[in-house]
Amino acid sequence: MNIPHTLCYLNGEYLPLSEAKVSVLDRGFVFGDGIYEVVPVYAGKLFRFDEHMARLGRSCTKLRIDNPHNREQWLERCRKLVAALAEQSGATDQVVYIQVTRGVAVRDHVMPLGLTPTVFMMCSAMKPAGGDARHQGVACVSARDFRWERGDIKSISLLGNVMARQISANRDAAETIMFRDGFLTEAAASNVWVVHEGAVLGPPKSEHVLEGIRYELIRELCEECGIAYNLRPIAEGEVTAADELLLSSATKEVLPVTTLDGEGVGHGALRGKPGPVYARLYEAYQRAKATQSI
Repeated sequence: MNIPHTLCYLNGEYLPLSEAKVSVLDRGFVFGDGIYEVVPVYAGKLFRFDEHMARLGRSCTKLRIDNPHNREQWLERCRKLVAALAEQSGATDQVVYIQVTRGVAVRDHVMPLGLTPTVFMMCSAMKPAGGDARHQGVACVSARDFRWERGDIKSISLLGNVMARQISANRDAAETIMFRDGFLTEAAASNVWVVHEGAVLGPPKSEHVLEGIRYELIRELCEECGIAYNLRPIAEGEVTAADELLLSSATKEVLPVTTLDGEGVGHGALRGKPGPVYARLYEAYQRAKATQSI
């Protein structure tokens, strides 16, 4: 694979991505001992930056990793990388990937004290959902949630998510929607929302669900649009009987699911088609992009 020469940041140094190297004893490489964040960028501006930084801080705290930078330092580094990619490629809609590992140490399962965290950052062009996905919706499949019990940590240990996403890739579907003990958790790389009788429902925050930045954003957009919003346990049967199903993530924004396990989502004339709640939330999301970016 030809690694691009775009600018990245690694441990205090800006350098071409193709030249970035870390130690084979970095605990991120050996154990997956680290966290990450993905910040969307629209027209060169970072979307909901403070919310992403707050979650990065929470993830670090849960893994006992000292947050290596303050807000202004993270912002400075993000903006420099965004500007560099825009100058090189012309892309102004981007995603910033941030990874923090515990650092380098002789291999031992116990968390060593006093390590200097490894910090890696890079930007890439945003790959938004295409027009067909917006107008026709996407297909998803369902699966048992077999991942570990701490889905609330945005950990770089993503093998479970990789395996879950491959289930849908093998069936030419966009996502794998997962259930634990008969209740909805999330998708492999997205949060999942159920629309029932005009209300937007999501699984409650727990150790099994990553609190996506869009959790609070969807709540705000529902309030703006006058749509009821509630977080509560959602049984698998409620998902299959939903009026609408939605995915949300940094890159998907909000996206309609129109087929689940080969069956159309919804009822009557709208079965298998994007619904009205999706349309309202998508338009509200576009307005938020213009007002919540720095």
